[in-house]
Amino acid sequence: MTMDEFPAYRGDLRYHCLECKSVYPGDELHYTCPECSGVFLLQDHNFSELKKTSGEDWRAVFDQRAAGKMTQMQGIFRFFELIAPVVDKEDVVYLGEGNTPVIESSPRLQKNVGRKMAFKNDGQNPSASFKDRGMACAFSYLNQLVKKNNWDQVLTICASTGDTSASAALYAAYVDGPVKSVVLLPQGKVTSQQLSQPLGSGSVVIELPGVFDDCMRVVEYLADNFRVALLNSKNPWRILGQESYAFEIAQWSNWDMAGRCVFVPIGNAGNITAVMNGFLKLKKLDIIDELPRIFGVQSTHADPVYRYYRQNPGDRSYAPVEVTPSVAQAAMIGNPVSFPRVRELAAKYQQEQGEDAFNVVHVQEQQIIESMLLANQNGHIACTQGGECLAGLIQARDQGLVGADEFSILDATAHALKFSGFQEMYFNRSFPPGYGITPRQEYINQPQSVLSEEDKERMSKDEFTRAAVNEMVRILGLQGN
Repeated sequence: MTMDEFPAYRGDLRYHCLECKSVYPGDELHYTCPECSGVFLLQDHNFSELKKTSGEDWRAVFDQRAAGKMTQMQGIFRFFELIAPVVDKEDVVYLGEGNTPVIESSPRLQKNVGRKMAFKNDGQNPSASFKDRGMACAFSYLNQLVKKNNWDQVLTICASTGDTSASAALYAAYVDGPVKSVVLLPQGKVTSQQLSQPLGSGSVVIELPGVFDDCMRVVEYLADNFRVALLNSKNPWRILGQESYAFEIAQWSNWDMAGRCVFVPIGNAGNITAVMNGFLKLKKLDIIDELPRIFGVQSTHADPVYRYYRQNPGDRSYAPVEVTPSVAQAAMIGNPVSFPRVRELAAKYQQEQGEDAFNVVHVQEQQIIESMLLANQNGHIACTQGGECLAGLIQARDQGLVGADEFSILDATAHALKFSGFQEMYFNRSFPPGYGITPRQEYINQPQSVLSEEDKERMSKDEFTRAAVNEMVRILGLQGN
């Protein structure tokens, strides 16, 4: 196969319920099991065919495609056989998602943290978050279903803390035709930047009092009882697209994952599920020899998965939690819909690589916002979820979970500008008490004003320039040539 040839391989993807173990064909859109309402994972029943190609040859194929020019394989579908090998070339939706950079941290930051590390900047996706990976896959599959069934109208719907709605609205606007977008947001709990995105893409935006979990219950009921396409991570096609994150990290690492740790904020648990499943696929095909260690990170304000894994392994029980305000807004979810996937895949991950291959760490809100500021003040564009990951690495370091010889890759899930309001609240010392954050002067940076409008009015241009220069010299402590 040449680098600009669309793959001929076709998989046999089927829905596998993680609760009752029922299996359904993949040629219809399912979100939860009709038998027991459990969540699905999509599995390729032709996967054994892929094993006939050596790991070395797969590495060569994916590396060649990275230099290719075919539009349909520029993004996540570069890894077509591992993602959704049922989608036809003409149905692939590509808006520039995927291929986001892994940026090794500055020497100063690595010295500060005491560990080798990098950020993967998934905020450089089209809608400025990692959600685009899953949406590209979900909308490509939806494209195919629309044509196959000759549907004249499809209503896509999602609950969101901001990023999912922005991504879903953008991809729906691009696909157009019979596809119309509706998003449901928790009222007053989405940043103004995030709210503007689905509005700008023409989506119908509905706000509901409460938190994300309240919105999720509403859209789940609609998906179960009406013909709508649910685009939250209950949609297993989204999970497939998000696996590309793992594939890109492996490729960036030259397919050598020894001594690597990957930190992922848990949130609704779809992304950490995808990351684990992606690495497991690579290992099964001998594309990588070793799995990286996975660290899920949760805030103390939304931590049901952490609470589950801190229990004795033989006596664990899962329970949702009531969330309180978090600066890691996209992760402020008390009942992650993908938790059953996490439990299933974490067990497989640990069985394959050992008990310490999967961990969950717990961080304070103060640590999250200050870790975001620490990253950004050292040359990164980390969002609050990226700050959550850095706080998680520091916590893991302090607990002796990450060695000095290991290299950590942190997931900055969205663009820092989406969360600039939290930075402003920190600098202005205006956080509401519910966040539990007390700003510290060492992180605060504010503009310094020189002269006034009255000065500008009464001075000539030359006088004003000289006065401004004098003020700059005073503030900066400059010495003449």
